[in-house]
Amino acid sequence: MALYLKEHLSFDRAEIMVESVKEGDTDLKTLFMKGIFIQGGVKNANERVYPINEIESAVETLNTQIQEGNSVLGEVDHPDDLKINLDRVSHMITKMWMDGPNGYGKLKILPTPMGQLVQTMLESGVKLGVSSRGSGNVNDMDGRVSDFEIITVDIVAQPSAPNAYPKAIYEGLMNMKHGHKVLEVAREARGNKKVERYLKDEINRLIKDLKI
Repeated sequence: MALYLKEHLSFDRAEIMVESVKEGDTDLKTLFMKGIFIQGGVKNANERVYPINEIESAVETLNTQIQEGNSVLGEVDHPDDLKINLDRVSHMITKMWMDGPNGYGKLKILPTPMGQLVQTMLESGVKLGVSSRGSGNVNDMDGRVSDFEIITVDIVAQPSAPNAYPKAIYEGLMNMKHGHKVLEVAREARGNKKVERYLKDEINRLIKDLKI
């Protein structure tokens, strides 16, 4: 029976780069995160080894889904199963590829509530990591993974509180006085340095108040 497999990579380990693309003549822009989504050929922190050929096959399958017009959606943090929860979707994977032993990918931040949360944190200097979510079999002797399938890649906070940080930020933000307006301000802040500084101060204050 295939196991539920998830592997966290920090901002630095994933070599994450944040890109932005302007939309039309407006100041609106779409954010992208690009970097290593899963490492191959080495024993990771979970004592598992993903053979390069397994990653290659999983990446090819996922890219086929994308090319056929299927949306590969990801969440902020991730649940304890393989189901995609639409109320927590923050991004869409646009492509994956192999570079050496590793599976690289690029994801697009969506204008959902969770996507706006991610964008606010990225634009405020928060370093976010990624975590692959998939299934496969694990050899009990050497930790080698077989029959691997990538379901999606989620955005996580690394190395701090990977299971609670995004949720705590979001819920804390909604509980702040006028906090419900902050995400709307985030959308309008792009390109306005004065508003961006205010927004950054508000997010930093929230993080400090939450003590995370």
